[in-house]
Order: sequence, then structure tokens, then C-alpha cells
Amino acid sequence: MADHTPPAVSEARIRRVPKYGVFLVLGGGLGLITAAILTFAFDGTNTPSAIGVTYSPGAVFGFLALFCVVCGVAVGAIVALILDKMAGRRTRTVTIERETFIED
Repeated sequence: MADHTPPAVSEARIRRVPKYGVFLVLGGGLGLITAAILTFAFDGTNTPSAIGVTYSPGAVFGFLALFCVVCGVAVGAIVALILDKMAGRRTRTVTIERETFIED
């Protein structure tokens, strides 16, 4: 036989929040694509640098990827925080009824 307790009524605020991980990964991916575009858009690998060293396209891409991915992740985080702040304004209050059933 199951015992039934009366429902407990309370209120809760509901709001939608962005998934931060998705924004961070998308920002990093866009940073990686930007690094690839910059690597092949400016062909400066054939001219020696001030100290006489030439860099391969892979090395240039690696250096640019380090910078662009970090910047992309930061931009993605900022966008997610802005969207979270905007969604925080649109909260709504709902009534919740909690029922408890205890079985023998």
C-alpha cells in the first residue's frame, strides 16, 4: 500500500541559458579557420626574416593558430556571456507542485 503526502507548492524562476561549451568550441573553430586563411593569404614564407630565417607554411599556421584559437575562444565566451545576460532579463516564475509517494 502506498502512502500519499499532500503536494508541496512552491515557486521557481525559469530562464534559458546558452551552452557555454558550444560557444567556446565554435569560437576556437573559427579561430582555427582564420589562422588557415591568414596563413595562405599572405605568402611571406619565401622572404627571409630580419635574422635570415625562413618559416614553413606549417610553422606559420602553428604560430597563428596559437593566437587565433585563443582569441576565438575568448570571443565565443564573451558572446555567450552577453546572450546569458540578455536571457536573464526574460525570466518567468512558475508554480511547482511536488508530490511524494512512499511505497511499502
